[in-house]
Amino acid sequence: MTGAQENSHSKTPSTSTKRSGSSLGSVDEYAAQCKNCMKWRVIDTQEEFEEIRSKFIDEPFYCSKRGKSCDDPADLEYDSTRTWVMDKPNLPKAPEGFRRTLVLRKDYSKLDAYYITPTGKKLRTRNEIAGYLKDHPEHKGVSVTDFDFSSPKVMQDTVPEYFEQKDSATKRPKVVVKDEA
Repeated sequence: MTGAQENSHSKTPSTSTKRSGSSLGSVDEYAAQCKNCMKWRVIDTQEEFEEIRSKFIDEPFYCSKRGKSCDDPADLEYDSTRTWVMDKPNLPKAPEGFRRTLVLRKDYSKLDAYYITPTGKKLRTRNEIAGYLKDHPEHKGVSVTDFDFSSPKVMQDTVPEYFEQKDSATKRPKVVVKDEA
């Protein structure tokens, strides 16, 4: 899950985004939280993460699925060294040949979900998907309903402290300047 829906005690799986470097705003790591010990385990690929997320309610994640024990140290610690986001559980996997991409907005307010087609085109809406599928009949069995643009929840306690919520009147982020005095 990359939205903050809690299942029992866990928020699982999750993605985290970098704060510096060339991939600012994109997901840099996928992780899932063990239902037993609550430790975060790194998930190697987006495809594997989507598989876990798509079945999370019926098949919760456990350390043993990564060849680890709950006695092993966590792969990642949930802290503010990176911005964490939580996906909703049981979102469908991207259809064969398509890839779901998440991009963090500059103001840290939310992530935007896009789909990259097998031809490399970025689709931003269900209408664009419908048009693409109409123009590419080779994607038999793929429907607009196979795509989910749900936005993962940004975990506010991991957003850099110099950002606050948007000022709804101006739609711009408020920057907090800390007085060193």
